[in-house]
Amino acid sequence: MTSGAFRILLRRVIVGRINGRFIDKERKRKMAVKITHLDDIHPEYLEMKVSQKLHKPDYEHFIPEIEELINHHGKLRILLCLRDFHGWDLEALWQDIKFDLKHFNDIEMLAVVGETKWEKWMVTFCQPFTTAEIRYFDVEEYAQAKDWILTGEVLQPNSGTGLEATPF
Repeated sequence: MTSGAFRILLRRVIVGRINGRFIDKERKRKMAVKITHLDDIHPEYLEMKVSQKLHKPDYEHFIPEIEELINHHGKLRILLCLRDFHGWDLEALWQDIKFDLKHFNDIEMLAVVGETKWEKWMVTFCQPFTTAEIRYFDVEEYAQAKDWILTGEVLQPNSGTGLEATPF
């Protein structure tokens, strides 16, 4: 195999992460999800930043990471930040439904930070399908959402927790 053919094969096979953001090298597009986990401080805490439209490859990359955290730490507390979010394609929606059914009891708390009314409605719609406590926060309330996920309480802005105030 020539080195050129080998590089082409690697481009099609290898999918990696660059700067914490998933990259699908075959499609040459940034994945719509970035995950942050504070293992040393709050092992049950996970922050997901989602933008654009979700596709099946997005789920194929982040679901194993979330399932590994569930296996190691039990129930998770997730801060889901939606920025310029355009929903799911049909395959991604199916992946989401399967994940929700499989992990019905594995999410303790879910804070959704969004910027549109339909995202707020989505939180209300999802509540019967999980045992997690779910709350919606407007994008300006990112710090309060993070406080709630970490402490179980909504603290006032500039409460001295040292949490960053920018979600994206």
